Amino acid sequence: MEIHLPSLPMMEIFSYLDAYSLLQVAQVNKNWNALASSDVLWRKLCQKRWHYCDMDTLQLHGKETWKQFFVYRTWQEHAKTRAKPEDFTYKEIPVEFEFRAYAYYISKHGLKRNGQGKSAVCMVTSMNRISTWDIHEGTMTWVSPVQEFYIELMTTLPEMHIVVTVDIRSTIKLWDCHNSEALATKRMVSSCQLLKAVITKDGPIVLIGDTLGNLYIFRIPDLHLISEVNVFPFAIDELHCSPQKKWVFLIMKHPHVLTKVFYMSSLLRTSEFSDPVSTVLGFSLCKRAFWTPRREDRITLMSRNVPPNPTKFGIFDMKLEEIGNKVTIQGYLTASFSLAEHEGRPECFGVSDKDVFVCSTGSSLLLFDINGLCLQSFQYCPEMITRLCVDPVHVIITCNNGSLDVYAWEERSPLLRKCYRLQNRRYLPPSSFINKALCDDVSIIGVMTNSPAPCYLMAYTLNICS
Repeated sequence: MEIHLPSLPMMEIFSYLDAYSLLQVAQVNKNWNALASSDVLWRKLCQKRWHYCDMDTLQLHGKETWKQFFVYRTWQEHAKTRAKPEDFTYKEIPVEFEFRAYAYYISKHGLKRNGQGKSAVCMVTSMNRISTWDIHEGTMTWVSPVQEFYIELMTTLPEMHIVVTVDIRSTIKLWDCHNSEALATKRMVSSCQLLKAVITKDGPIVLIGDTLGNLYIFRIPDLHLISEVNVFPFAIDELHCSPQKKWVFLIMKHPHVLTKVFYMSSLLRTSEFSDPVSTVLGFSLCKRAFWTPRREDRITLMSRNVPPNPTKFGIFDMKLEEIGNKVTIQGYLTASFSLAEHEGRPECFGVSDKDVFVCSTGSSLLLFDINGLCLQSFQYCPEMITRLCVDPVHVIITCNNGSLDVYAWEERSPLLRKCYRLQNRRYLPPSSFINKALCDDVSIIGVMTNSPAPCYLMAYTLNICS
């Protein structure tokens, strides 16, 4: 005899379950199945897992439920973890620019729910020209006119199919990669140091740091200046936005200058805030930073390797606080640890949504928990790790022999699982290396730098229907 508990308390209990547990309780009986399949529960899980998932940016198709979307989208984003090397199509895309090979996705396969989006990249193909490429076909789809001055910086906004460039004369240009003329142009007074484009709750923006330590924010698509703030006495070296763009983290790599975090809304809504809201994090010699995926307020910092001091990691939780009518930011140190000398000196790192840290020391790949306990290690010898690409689903390792190793985060444990290796298809001279790796749901790209030979992109596209 079945006992039917009231729906309201059952829904409250079910709201604390993850997707796997909801699928399990749905098998108990018809009543539990109906409650555990509720759109309220599954939409909440979708929004937690994919921050872009809201009514403005994503619509369900027909009679599709949020449960069906969650299952489909999870299956889709794990497509690479189920694959084998022979499931990929390999293409090489030449790059004329020998000194710096800029390449970014201009559209990502999988971000469109109907599965009709194609993976495409935009890159600086010569010192004064950009072009877009269909990486599955290996064909050029658009090229800009030759620009008067060399292009020094480039970034993209794949959600809007937009490219932003800055030339050596500090002229910002916005491109839609369809027309020959730029959508907007803005000339900066000082030299640009870094460039980033993001979509915030207040709309799409461009962030630029200059060599004088100033941060500028421009509106897309007209490049109207929204705000300008002096952050450091000298150039801003790195800029990192949190997953939902609530926070902006900035680094100046100077031994006596601490890092800063800004509240994004205070930079965008200048009529509501008399001054930008920011705080300083008490962590010296910061070299790298990484926001925890699927968590908006947690950031991990890694210190520089300064012998004899060990490499340190600090985990901070950001919080807005109101004192009277004033909004302030507090950065609380949640945990910290140091690596022992025998564990190596990491060059790059990333974080999973389970607060597991993965870092590379050149000869090994190491996993640590939030307290510094080593959970797992993968040895690389005689090969050397040159780059590390970390996202909520994968970890991609680039090696000095041009190969790419694909790992996957285990769903129900904090560990990594090695999936496969994508071998380099051509001979590499000793001076060649992969200086960047990109990935979306069905493609992996390695940006190969050769000296003195031209650069090229190694594009691997998964041969499956989305």
